Amino acid sequence: MKLPDVPILEQQLCFALYSASKALIRAYAPLLEPLDLTYPQYLVMMVLWQADGIAVKDLGERLHPASGTLTPLLKRLEAQGLVTRRRDTADERVVRIDLTASGTKLREKARAVPLEIACRTGFDVEKPRDRTQIARLRDELTALTARIAALEPDTLAPP
Repeated sequence: MKLPDVPILEQQLCFALYSASKALIRAYAPLLEPLDLTYPQYLVMMVLWQADGIAVKDLGERLHPASGTLTPLLKRLEAQGLVTRRRDTADERVVRIDLTASGTKLREKARAVPLEIACRTGFDVEKPRDRTQIARLRDELTALTARIAALEPDTLAPP
């Protein structure tokens, strides 16, 4: 395959992913506003609804946030009364995040968000074909992320 003289923006995978990511996050905003959550806060809450009491380190490994962004985000959630932070009794170096009663109740209010996002993105989750398409797209993006993460820094050097 011959490379073009100049890379064409619309033909780049990175631009398609960037544009899709921005659009999807924008689609979440009006759904999360009544919950008083930002998109990154929503991601944290989803992890906590699955694994209450998780260590901050483990939360970071699940979410892959930019360095230094998780602690301020958790402090804001704590100020909102949704979570508490505590030192682990077995190892004081470990900080754990616990849902408050308000944080737990918020789960019920947020339950419809994924379905609404699916509808807003043109999928009908009642149709098996659409559910399969969503799962396939998610799995392909997850595999792409894993392949990129597995690259060694020297492999990213230009040819």
